[in-house]
Amino acid sequence: MNIRKKKTQVLAAAKAGISERSARRIDGASTLPTQTPRRYWRSRVDPFLQVWDSEVLPLLKSAPKLMAITLLRQLQHDHPNDFPDGTLRTLQRHIRQWRAMEGPAKEVFFPQAHAPGHRGLSDFTSMGELRITIASVPFAHILYHFVLAFSRWEHVEVVEGGESFEALSKGLQNALWQAGGTPQEHRTDSLSAAFKNLTEEEDFTVRYTALIDHYGMAATRNNRGLSNENGSVESSHRYLKEALEQALLLRGHRDFEDRSAYEGFVRECVIRRNRRNAAAFQIERAQLQDLPQRRTTDFVEDEGRVTRSSTFTVCGILYSAPSRLIGQRLKVRLFSDHLDCYLSGALVLSLARGTRSPITGRGRVIDYRHFIEALKRKPQAFKGLVFRDALFPREAYRRTWEQLDAKLTQRLACQAIVGLLEMAANDGVEAVLAVRLEALLAAGVLPDVKRLREEFTPRRTEVRQVTVEIPPPSIYDALLPSTQATEQEEVLA
Repeated sequence: MNIRKKKTQVLAAAKAGISERSARRIDGASTLPTQTPRRYWRSRVDPFLQVWDSEVLPLLKSAPKLMAITLLRQLQHDHPNDFPDGTLRTLQRHIRQWRAMEGPAKEVFFPQAHAPGHRGLSDFTSMGELRITIASVPFAHILYHFVLAFSRWEHVEVVEGGESFEALSKGLQNALWQAGGTPQEHRTDSLSAAFKNLTEEEDFTVRYTALIDHYGMAATRNNRGLSNENGSVESSHRYLKEALEQALLLRGHRDFEDRSAYEGFVRECVIRRNRRNAAAFQIERAQLQDLPQRRTTDFVEDEGRVTRSSTFTVCGILYSAPSRLIGQRLKVRLFSDHLDCYLSGALVLSLARGTRSPITGRGRVIDYRHFIEALKRKPQAFKGLVFRDALFPREAYRRTWEQLDAKLTQRLACQAIVGLLEMAANDGVEAVLAVRLEALLAAGVLPDVKRLREEFTPRRTEVRQVTVEIPPPSIYDALLPSTQATEQEEVLA
């Protein structure tokens, strides 16, 4: 109305952000819109008056979650041409009013006040949406996430594989020792690593019970399917992922050189988040229980017999081993990210822990270095090797083998790829050689193994010849005391 005093009705409506029709109605009214009494009567006949009690209401009472659009489509089917699409808003208002006055009761969420040092929460969260890559290869992983409910202090561990007990035990213990104490209660959802999930009661597994008892905590869990009961950590998942996403955007790319670099990136993000809660954490830290004198085990034990193929199987995953261990039965300790193999109490092998394929349920962790010497003696075995594709340390080697296999005879192709793998096994050569192979593939040239060996294999330096002259025994007499000196000593005595 202030603009209308100096401008036309059309221009005043445009500046006020309303339509010309509304401007004409306001301009012609005797009172302001805020002074106009609200209309509580109908301006037209209710289109659902005849069917509300007989058809719509029985459906709502039997299935209160029915949507208005579903009911409208049903009415259009039963009464053609009587209920156009424009009546949807009217039906939605009717249903909203009925639910508020006569509908079923809704779930009530009770806000909780957390005492310092009372509760810590653990959960796993998927990280596929961040699209992390390691050396340009997609990195399939999850995060173990621990949160103290009062201070929101948190700890994160990168986990390859599933939500195993080893991952839970390692992550929880690292979190407790980093926090410097233990809460009175540890809460999770229905993790199979902690619960048998056979009954609705607290059916803890033996290993989880021993872990919780070792740190003097009480174990609880939320009801199945009600993640809001674990809300202190569930909400932290979202904020943590948002922080990681923003840090990745600032970084400019999502590729990391290795897993250690990615873990350092995640750790730095968590440290920055914990700084905001430092004051609250100091209050909670004083209320935490004392840690035990030592950690408890965060692994499970199994056995694996090394076969003639220089491999052994643990938990459905095939691992390679040095050929000297063929025929031996190894005691295997499975951690969340690696496994240690013992023979007669001595550590003989450490390997990264493998993950199962979601399709076949199996996996392979093959180190090509374990087979180099055997393949040098039997290079033709490479062609039909069952786990041949798992031998390639990088994508460049696999693509090189495809070109060799396509353009050379089987004998020459196998000899060439075995020679390349032998060179790659030398310290620091694998990555550099892969770059060279990529360049040769781009140029369409097959690698010359002899020339590459001269370039990448360390040259043996000549050993300097040292001549040792043995002195005659007589010269050692000079080191003995002389007879004259002995006589003088006797006279003085």
